[in-house]
Amino acid sequence: MHTRTAIGLFLGALTLAWGWDLAWQAPLQGGWPWLLRQQGLYLTGIWSIGLMSLAMILALRPRLLERPLGGMDKVYRLHKWAGILAVATGLAHWLIELSKGPLNALAGIAGRPPHPASVTLFDSVRGYAKDLGEWGLYLLLAMLVITLWRRFPYHAWRWVHRAMPLLYLALVSHAAALLPRMHWQGVTGALLGLLMAGGTWGAVSALAGRIGRRRRHAGTVAAVRRQDPGVLEVVCELDAGWPGHKPGQFAFLTLDEREGAHPYTIASAPGPDRRIAFQIKALGDYTRGLAARVQAGQRITVEGPYGCFRPAPPESGTTQVWIAGGIGVTPFLSWLESMQADPAGAPRAHLHYCVRDAGADPFVPRLRALCNALPSVALTVHDSHAGQRLDASRLASDAAGHAQDIWFCGPPGLARTLRRAWRRAGGAGEGFHQEAFEMR
Repeated sequence: MHTRTAIGLFLGALTLAWGWDLAWQAPLQGGWPWLLRQQGLYLTGIWSIGLMSLAMILALRPRLLERPLGGMDKVYRLHKWAGILAVATGLAHWLIELSKGPLNALAGIAGRPPHPASVTLFDSVRGYAKDLGEWGLYLLLAMLVITLWRRFPYHAWRWVHRAMPLLYLALVSHAAALLPRMHWQGVTGALLGLLMAGGTWGAVSALAGRIGRRRRHAGTVAAVRRQDPGVLEVVCELDAGWPGHKPGQFAFLTLDEREGAHPYTIASAPGPDRRIAFQIKALGDYTRGLAARVQAGQRITVEGPYGCFRPAPPESGTTQVWIAGGIGVTPFLSWLESMQADPAGAPRAHLHYCVRDAGADPFVPRLRALCNALPSVALTVHDSHAGQRLDASRLASDAAGHAQDIWFCGPPGLARTLRRAWRRAGGAGEGFHQEAFEMR
């Protein structure tokens, strides 16, 4: 399911619940400008706390949602956008609250509707709840800016992000105290009650460090190899208990407790020796200095495996189109390695590898060797240094025209170009498969 579809269905359910409660209450009283303000205030508040609760639930990394959403990378993308939209709707909620003064001046107070009754239990703390909501919004806006500002160091962002559960719990108290009683007694209350209970469990689990604990496995760095100045291979040997992975899955790797876990695709095929390899590209302040800090023999923690980025079985009948850009080649390495034991069972596929300089790239020789051993898999290397750039629009249109699915892992810009071309050519949404994991 696409992120926009999931968000739309979620907000639609909250809106229907709000509308149902309105339909069954006594006739609304007051002038229409004031009624619009009042109901807009409640609806945006319901959206905001609902989206924040969804984000907290998704932070638990629920395995139950992996398959419906297309993998844990999609779960985290939904988590990210639920958080962003929670702040946006929270801002709208706050601006509607501030409209009281201007509306007084323009429409007068004659048409102001009475305040709906709240839950009696919270009557004495309504003032505190309002203050919590206002200051909570300021902090949410600050966190959003920090999250979207890519130059802000990851390790610092991680510590700031750890305050989110506390902020969420404060905003839950704001919503509980100020939501009208008629909504708490209706469908909205039942839906929000479930969401806020799940979100509270997620917040408590995050504060206690329990998220992902059951899927953590200790191990040792078996080897460290510098593939080129920008890529480091880290081979890990995991202790007993590692369940094994499927080709194309990823895991959270903790090399330094102070830095925390980072997600990397597992670039090796499953094997009986509990060894897995990660190809780590120097993309930020942490990964650039990794080669100097990681050494064979040090203890590590791996959480996972996660993900559903796997090719269609050979029985699908068509030639599959695989596209890798840069370090996005890692899941395809795992795929190809896993097929070496049974070349006849490999699907028909054409792998396109986009690289800046094929002559200096560490993966080109390995890809050629792996593909040469698989008669049904063709390889085309697009070397931008030699002017051999991938024509993304033509490739996507050709694939759509021949009813061929696309599997893509690589830079977001290339993904957007491919997806737009795919849609223009009439390709079905479920035919474009993308690994899209981002922590922020």
